[in-house]
Amino acid sequence: MAVGSAQRRGERLPRIAASFRQPEVEAALDLLELADLAWHDCYGPQELCLPPDVLDDVLVLADGDLAALARMARAAVRDHRDIRVAADEHRARSR
Repeated sequence: MAVGSAQRRGERLPRIAASFRQPEVEAALDLLELADLAWHDCYGPQELCLPPDVLDDVLVLADGDLAALARMARAAVRDHRDIRVAADEHRARSR
């Protein structure tokens, strides 16, 4: 069953609220909605939004910074493999 953007936004809210400063939470959610639209445009019609693993990588690399979120989301839509490599390296350094 397809999940709508409003439901996706609601599901993401707790994670985004935990990662971003309160004044930036809505903007981060808006940005992810735009990333979903771009993802669908590039990888649709079956791909409706960023896959969960790509979203995880984007959020790891953004590290609570709205500007970084914009850069990482854009990069993920262009080539998510680069984001995967960078996120894996970041995770390895963080252990």
